[in-house]
Amino acid sequence: MRRSLVLKTEAARHPFLASLPAHVRTREYENPAESLWRLTQQDVRGFASTYIAAFAAVLVFIV
Repeated sequence: MRRSLVLKTEAARHPFLASLPAHVRTREYENPAESLWRLTQQDVRGFASTYIAAFAAVLVFIV
């Protein structure tokens, strides 16, 4: 297995983290955390349809 040559940093204490490039180790995110947890109508509809489908499947196997 060939790995790309990257410079190791002492800030990353774990050997795997030290082997990652600097742009991967940054903790800056493009979206704030508040927008990541916002529910949309599509999320609610997907959850409801999955719940109803699973409930119907269990009901069919029980009866």
